[in-house]
Amino acid sequence: MNQNKVVIIGGGLAGLTAAIHLRKLDIPVVLIEKNSYPKHKVCGEYISNEVLPYWQWLNISIDELKPTHINQLQFSTFSGKTINTTLPLGGFGISRYALDNYLYQKAITNGCEIIHESVENIHFADDIFTITTATDTIIKSEIVLGAFGKRSNIDIQLNRNFIRQKSPWLAVKAHYEGQFSDKVVGLHNFKGGYCGVSKVEDNRINICYLASYETFKKHKDSDLYQKEVLEQNPHLKDIFQNSKLLFDKPLTISQISFEQKLPVENHILMIGDTAGLIHPLCGNGMAMAIHSAKIAAEVIDDFFKEKIKNRIALEQIYTHNWNKNFKSRLRTGRILANILLQPKLSNIAFRIVMIAPFLLPLIIKKTHGKPITISA
Repeated sequence: MNQNKVVIIGGGLAGLTAAIHLRKLDIPVVLIEKNSYPKHKVCGEYISNEVLPYWQWLNISIDELKPTHINQLQFSTFSGKTINTTLPLGGFGISRYALDNYLYQKAITNGCEIIHESVENIHFADDIFTITTATDTIIKSEIVLGAFGKRSNIDIQLNRNFIRQKSPWLAVKAHYEGQFSDKVVGLHNFKGGYCGVSKVEDNRINICYLASYETFKKHKDSDLYQKEVLEQNPHLKDIFQNSKLLFDKPLTISQISFEQKLPVENHILMIGDTAGLIHPLCGNGMAMAIHSAKIAAEVIDDFFKEKIKNRIALEQIYTHNWNKNFKSRLRTGRILANILLQPKLSNIAFRIVMIAPFLLPLIIKKTHGKPITISA
């Protein structure tokens, strides 16, 4: 067994980026992903430009996918009151359908071994992981990265704290054809949630909303919920009534948890949404997933080069670096979500920002990071 081999469980943004980074460092990687590519995912599909220096270092050329380039934010309350502002760093719109497949092909080209199976069990003993798949394939490794997303059977197996609690959130996403500015990401509040709207490649509009189950369950399906709840916001009404659905039906996921998670559990280094999920209203979850992959790959490299002397130190350093970069952002995201979902607080906050519009870019900066660079 190659002791320096890394197993990554999950092939989303974080898992694939980590695989590409580790292969650049010439570290053997096995990535296990149950789904095939390309595949649509419930996601806001907006990425902050903070990732671009890091992707350039990884030789990831996002322009090949022809993303939209976004530099403006439009925010509205459920009654339709609007604030517009410039995004401090800007970003781009790209579908997970195109992006994940691109990163998947890049990982294969760089020599990553990819297994399309479900993981049934992860066992850690004598400083070695034993991973068993649904077809009884057994893989052993010294290091495992958990990149299995928002919620997984592996979370249940690990008995993670957040998995014991029923989450009150669900999300719905689809692509549409219609008129919407390439340069704008819209964030529109409605009673019970908020909806993100932005363009991705091929002139498609991505609409993805987060809703509380309490408000959603009063309606028979997402079509009725859209008409009777979301379209009470006049901006969303205009967008939906002047757009054509391009999917057979919207994609839906439930049990989305924004509770705190630990970045290391059962000696697995967690990355992406597996380590912590920021409220979509902050528009920065994809960039955070990509950044977490970099943090994990760097500490793994130091561990294999014996700059980090043992597993305890590895886990402590990774936890410190993860918290340093993301803990404050996640906390800010939870505070903002609590404000926006309470009509009285939301209106007070809106009036404050209208009086002092310079506050909005400062709030955005609190949920975003600086450009991700590689130390020489």
